[in-house]
Amino acid sequence: QVRLVESGGGLVQAGGSLRLSCAASGRALSSYAMGWFRQAPGKEREFVAVSGRNTGETYYADSVKGRFTISRDNSRNTVYLQMNSLKPEDTAVYYCAANLFIQVMRAGSYDYRGQGTQVTVSS
Repeated sequence: QVRLVESGGGLVQAGGSLRLSCAASGRALSSYAMGWFRQAPGKEREFVAVSGRNTGETYYADSVKGRFTISRDNSRNTVYLQMNSLKPEDTAVYYCAANLFIQVMRAGSYDYRGQGTQVTVSS
């Protein structure tokens, strides 16, 4: 069992930046591909980014490529999402998620998910 707790969300103006953190407990983060999803009101859940277990491999949704960066510190059991040049359409609840396989995450699935943190971008 993996427990994930997100933090770092908030209200920011368009063009601003936020860094989300996800602290994992229960099992070593290095055992999992770690990623971020988001869900805006009235919309379906959307894959945002994923980081492979120990390969340095990362993938991003086209909508965030070049603006968001996922990173992980396995020694701290923490994964991050640096979000720059934020846009109003980035407003959503952001969820940290874990799965053994990076391709499963890219396809939109996961085994574990946190409670989420709200990100609101004002225009």
